[in-house]
Amino acid sequence: MRTQGVTTMIEISAGPVTLSDRRTERSWTVEVGRYALGAVPVTQDLYERVTGERPGTARGDRLPVEGVSWGEAVRFCNALSAREGLRPAYRVPADESDGPAWDRTADGYRLPTEAEWEHACRAGTTEARHGPLDEIAWHRGNSGERLHEVGGRRPNDWGLHDMLGNVWEWCWDVYDAEVYGSYRVLRGGGWFDEHWSCRASVRRRSHPTLRIDDVGFRLARTLPG
Repeated sequence: MRTQGVTTMIEISAGPVTLSDRRTERSWTVEVGRYALGAVPVTQDLYERVTGERPGTARGDRLPVEGVSWGEAVRFCNALSAREGLRPAYRVPADESDGPAWDRTADGYRLPTEAEWEHACRAGTTEARHGPLDEIAWHRGNSGERLHEVGGRRPNDWGLHDMLGNVWEWCWDVYDAEVYGSYRVLRGGGWFDEHWSCRASVRRRSHPTLRIDDVGFRLARTLPG
């Protein structure tokens, strides 16, 4: 584990991960390098400290921030990087219709790729979940249909909390450009989802400008070597 600035980051070792998509019935393997991932999703308190804003309808410092678009998550990453003296990972053009570009050499905060997300979620396991769902996730069956504070469920073997349930998490990747254009990948399942949506392999998509009450995000950083 490593702590950087205002958020605790977990160092994740390099390795292969196999992703799959039920819609297209295809699978593919990605080799990910070393990186760090937030131990919990970004909280409302952290988001407000960096941006001065507290979006969404639920209120609580330790609740995951939600109602944040993909574009807002990208801008938050750059703002937090600048605050901590790191090189921002994204170049955001004045005309945001072109979309941001990722500087892969930067050491600043960013969104995880979906391969990084699944690699970290699985934490070396091959099962759909790293433990019994009620012990590791807030989902429709145990959440009372509301958000819960981060870190309240058992972490996986790499020390990551709430990888499943509570809020879906934005990833960097485009979901399927040929079919869905600029729609981005969401992972993890949320507080209103049935148990079958809270699995390491499940992919969901949303337009990068939309704000949804069960969608937040988690920070990543590229590590050298």
